[in-house]
This record gives sequence, C-alpha cells and structure tokens, in this order.
Amino acid sequence: MAKSQQTFSKTEKEKKRLKKRLDKQKKMDARKAEKQENGTGGIQFAYVDHLGNLTDTPPDPTMKVEYDVDDIQISVTKKEDLPQEDPVRKGKVSFFDTSKGFGFIIDAENNEKYFTHVSGLIDQIVENDKVSFELEKGMRGMNAVKVTKL
Repeated sequence: MAKSQQTFSKTEKEKKRLKKRLDKQKKMDARKAEKQENGTGGIQFAYVDHLGNLTDTPPDPTMKVEYDVDDIQISVTKKEDLPQEDPVRKGKVSFFDTSKGFGFIIDAENNEKYFTHVSGLIDQIVENDKVSFELEKGMRGMNAVKVTKL
C-alpha cells in the first residue's frame, strides 16, 4: 500500500495559501463596496506647488519663479569645459620588492595606495623614496606608471 504524499507541512502551506487568497478577496470586496458607497475617491486634479510638491489646490501665482531657458543644463558638463588637472602626481614608495618586481606607492594628495610594476619604472626605486608618477587604468584598478625618483 502506497504512503500518502500529503505531509503536515504541505497541508499547513495549503491552508496559509487559501487564507491569504480569502483575505485578498475580502479586501478587494471591501474596496469595491466603499467605492460604490462614496463614489470615486482621490484627487481629480493634481497641481505642483512652487516647491515641486503635489497638492490638490492650485498654487499661488505670486510664488511662481521664473527661470531663464539658457540656465537649464540637461547634459553632463563637456570634457573641454572641465579644468585640466596635472597628470603627474607625487608620492612615497611604501613597499617595493626588487626580486618580484612590484611595489606600492602612496599618493601625497589623497593617501591612496597605487600598485606599480617594474615595467612602469623609469628610475630604480626603493622603500621610502619620494617619487613622481602618472596613473593608468589596470586590470585591478589604477596603476602607477612612468615612476621617477625626485
């Protein structure tokens, strides 16, 4: 004789599902009854006041602010309009392993640590050297290249 596939947890889940469905139906019926009783509710017209908030009353025309169309910017600032920053940065070598050929440089401005490889060096460097370098996008972030000793 085959064992019943109906378990306690299955029956409980089915009961919860049916209860949820009935509650949802009751709420929907209550909303319909309230709508028939009171008519359509809500705001028929929505206005935007001088602060940008939605209201059901028309805004005060004296609070209206005029803007010049030329002052409105829709796009991102063009690259030509941005100030040019010097690509050469200064920093200090925090770690450098000559046998493995890599190290890290700490930027003097923002104290960020940048990876550097022996292929990006112009001068030989050791730990605690003050250096100047440029940044280049690498596989795992920004890398220091064109590293020269100061």
